Amino acid sequence: MASIYPFRAWRYNPSAVRLQDVVTQPYDKISPAMQEAYYQRSPYNLVRIILGLPELFDAERAENVYSRAARDFKAWREQSILVQERDPAIFAYAQRFRVPGSDELKERRGFIALGKLHEYADQVVFRHEQTLSKPKSDRLNLLKATRAHFGQIFMLYSDPARSVEKILYDGAGPADAEVADEYGVLHRVWRVSDPAIIRLLTSTMADKKLIIADGHHRYETALNYSKEHAATPKRTEHNANELPQPAYPEAAVMMTFVNMDSEGLVILPTHRVVHSLPSFDPAAFARSAEQFFSIEKLPDTSAASCIDTLRHQSGTGFVAVTRAGAFLLRSKPDATAAALADLPENQRQLDLSHLHTIILDKLLGLDAEKVREQTNLRYLRDASEAVEQVHRGEADVTFLTNPVTMEQLREVAFAGSVMPQKSTDFFPKLLSGLTIYALE
Repeated sequence: MASIYPFRAWRYNPSAVRLQDVVTQPYDKISPAMQEAYYQRSPYNLVRIILGLPELFDAERAENVYSRAARDFKAWREQSILVQERDPAIFAYAQRFRVPGSDELKERRGFIALGKLHEYADQVVFRHEQTLSKPKSDRLNLLKATRAHFGQIFMLYSDPARSVEKILYDGAGPADAEVADEYGVLHRVWRVSDPAIIRLLTSTMADKKLIIADGHHRYETALNYSKEHAATPKRTEHNANELPQPAYPEAAVMMTFVNMDSEGLVILPTHRVVHSLPSFDPAAFARSAEQFFSIEKLPDTSAASCIDTLRHQSGTGFVAVTRAGAFLLRSKPDATAAALADLPENQRQLDLSHLHTIILDKLLGLDAEKVREQTNLRYLRDASEAVEQVHRGEADVTFLTNPVTMEQLREVAFAGSVMPQKSTDFFPKLLSGLTIYALE
């Protein structure tokens, strides 16, 4: 099923730069403040390529964010800021972290390699959320200009026996590179170039199906770009001693593969903050919600208390925080069945399906278009900030939710369905700039 390939990665030259000064969070997780901080950190920080500041471009050269990225990428290679691996390799990639909101320490282990691009209809790669056209257009423009992939698509595979992890990590020595990010996550990378290990890994992965955890927009961008270059002459000769490689450079994209059965996999909730409604009356909202939900007023409106209540409640539900207080909403199965009748069975069990279909759409009038464009909706990981926005009068109501489970994600994705936007927040994110895949 899954075809993976080693590659001659471009990597930052440790004799020219410090890794902690040049790597970044994924482009779509970089806030304006982070973007500015990355710019200040180093003239070779990857943000200058993946998310450049327009005001810094040279108007006389008729530059834009994409042409400047291509110019920098070319210059950094010529100056040996970036150097290419001599031999094709894959890269073991481990992240050690503290689970947000707890003292629990975990380590998530995976590996970076190229992965063959597949249409979803091939049932090798599965998505779990919809994509938007604007982000895909932006990433396609960058890909066309630079002819390179700077971050990895986060892919999940199932391996209950941990066969892949044993191949890569048993007997592993000191990491080739390590760096701590702004969230206190320790990222470590080991280069694996032994042909025997690579062949064993590719054969072990050959029967796997993949679920996109993060990177849906970049995956579909790479897939569309691959189809544009499908007429590129394919390799016709194959030496049995050669390592596997894609039919043509654009036929694969850089991925990080993580075992979905691993204890190191953490999914955090993303809370919904609704704001700027024409008129919002907490009492009227509660009365309308009673048709579908049992409503219990909570004595404590703090985020910590609300989240603790959520963790211990069974069934489908979430907490609504308004200026009038916090309320636990539990779905009434008989009442919600008709409202969710158009959804596949595997989605009717999701808290977020009840929240989006009944609360946001039916009761608050936020249809799919408004949700997609985030007209009256913000998504926040930080429950405390989400609650404080209501208390400060910056929001009408905040909905705190439990995280989606890996079992729910697996069931929905493998059934060919998609969840509401921002259903999953995998922690930690994969750093961009640890390895780079240049198509030429």
